[in-house]
Amino acid sequence: MTEATFAGRVSRWYEQNARDLPWRHPGVGAWAILVSEVMLQQTPVARVLPAWHAWLERWPTPAALAQDSPAEAIRMWGRLGYPRRALRLRECAVAIVARHGGTVPDRLDQLLALPGVGTYTARAVAAFAYGQRHPVVDTNVRRVVCRAVAGEPDAGPATRPADLVATEELLPAEPAAAALASAAIMELGAVICTARAPRCDACPVETICAWRASGQVAPVGPTRRPQRYAGTDRQVRGLLLGLLRESTGPVPQQRLDQVWADEVQRARALAGLVTDGLVEPVGEASFRLLGDGPPTGPDPVPLGQAE
Repeated sequence: MTEATFAGRVSRWYEQNARDLPWRHPGVGAWAILVSEVMLQQTPVARVLPAWHAWLERWPTPAALAQDSPAEAIRMWGRLGYPRRALRLRECAVAIVARHGGTVPDRLDQLLALPGVGTYTARAVAAFAYGQRHPVVDTNVRRVVCRAVAGEPDAGPATRPADLVATEELLPAEPAAAALASAAIMELGAVICTARAPRCDACPVETICAWRASGQVAPVGPTRRPQRYAGTDRQVRGLLLGLLRESTGPVPQQRLDQVWADEVQRARALAGLVTDGLVEPVGEASFRLLGDGPPTGPDPVPLGQAE
C-alpha cells in the first residue's frame, strides 16, 4: 500500500466528513490545541467541548493560566475526570512562560520537554498547530494502521516505536499534507474504524484494507468490561474533591468525614489526593485544594513528563 493511495483517500474523506470541532477551525492557536489534546485524553468529545470553551475563555493564553493558582485550575477542570491533567496544564503554562516567552514552542524537542507533555501530545501539537510532518499516534490511529496495513484486528494496549514507524510511512512527504493525513487517520479510527463495530462499508480505504481483504468482516476489538465506579476509591476521591472544589479555603476534617461512611476507604482516598498533589493539609485537621490560599510549605514536586 503506497502512502499516496492510503493518505490521499483518507484525507479526501476527512475533508468531506470530518466532525466540526472548534479546535480544528482555521486560526485556532497552538495553546488552544494543546488544551484540547490534554482534555481529550480518556475523555469523550461531548464532555470536553463545554470545558474547553470555558477554560479558554478564562485563560486564553499560557500566561493567563500561569498567573492563577493550581486550585483554580482544579476547580475549572470540574468533573472531566483525571484532575491531575489540570495541574499538568498549569505546570505546562508556567514552563511555556518561563522558557518560551509565553508562546507554545513549535520544535518537537521543546514540546517534549514541557511538563506533562508526552510523545502523542507533542506530535499532535507540532502537526495540528504548526503543520509539521510527524506521526501522531493514538489508539484510533494504531487500530486503523494495524488493520489496513498489517491485517490484524487490534494493535494492543500501548504505543510502540514500530507504530510510529508504520504510521510515518503512510504520511505524504509535504508537511501540510502530512498533518492533514494525521488528522484524517485519527478521525477515521474515531468514527468509522471503531474497535467493536467498524463501519467498513463507509470506509474510504475498504478496498485496500488488508484486514478487510483477509475476510474479517464481523465486529471485533477489545471486549474489556467497563470499569466499575460505584463504591470504588475513584468515587470517594471524586466526592472529596467535589466538596473541596466547591469550598473557599480549608475544609475541616469533620466535613470531609461526612462524604463517605467507610473511614478506611475515605482516609485512603484523601491520602491519595494529597499524594497526587491535588489537595494539601492545612494545620492538623483541615484540607484544601493545592495552592488555595497562602503557602503552607515548600513547593510541590513537579508532576513530571508522564502523559
